[in-house]
Amino acid sequence: MVKYFTCSGFLKGTWDQVFLAFWQRYPNPYSNHVLTEDIVFREVTPDSCLVSRRLLTKTSRAPRWAEKFLPAHRACKAYIVEDSIVDPQSRTMVTLTWNISHAYLMSVEERCVYGVNPDNSNWTEIKREAWISSNLYGLSKAVQEFGLARFKTSVTKTIKGFEYVLARMQGETPTKTLAEAATEKAREKAFAAKEKAKDLASQAQKQQYM
Repeated sequence: MVKYFTCSGFLKGTWDQVFLAFWQRYPNPYSNHVLTEDIVFREVTPDSCLVSRRLLTKTSRAPRWAEKFLPAHRACKAYIVEDSIVDPQSRTMVTLTWNISHAYLMSVEERCVYGVNPDNSNWTEIKREAWISSNLYGLSKAVQEFGLARFKTSVTKTIKGFEYVLARMQGETPTKTLAEAATEKAREKAFAAKEKAKDLASQAQKQQYM
């Protein structure tokens, strides 16, 4: 059995901008789990399409119940292959990604098609498909459900990462992530507390000489 998932969305950027952002999206605040990216193969075909293959290394914490099936040194990392074909004539980009580590536990294949939004040429449409499977006897359904939930979360982070990189490319101030906003708020509170402590200390010192 294979768990199938599909969704569509869009990015508020032209196809050309999204194409450039695709190659510049790491690092961003939503991709801290991506450790490395390496180009394995790249060529331009006779019909001017750009064909690439990359190897990505990501942190991928396995659920506790699955850790017993994985070697300790491999339980926290995943290796992903990403193939892409960019056609500048039709203004489409097709990507196919799949995991080569832990595949016997759970296999996730994803296909994305990036094209010009038919309703707004300044936006880019994304059509996404995913196939999640597992050969783990007796637990395959549970693994697939876990993989689907994690994949949906990953899609949200991917879109937010794209939006962050696009905003930076377009000269806009990227929206702060929750972590960045929380850190900034904590710093403001710490500064306010420090200033208040100074005022109290100053008042206490004045009272000593009164």
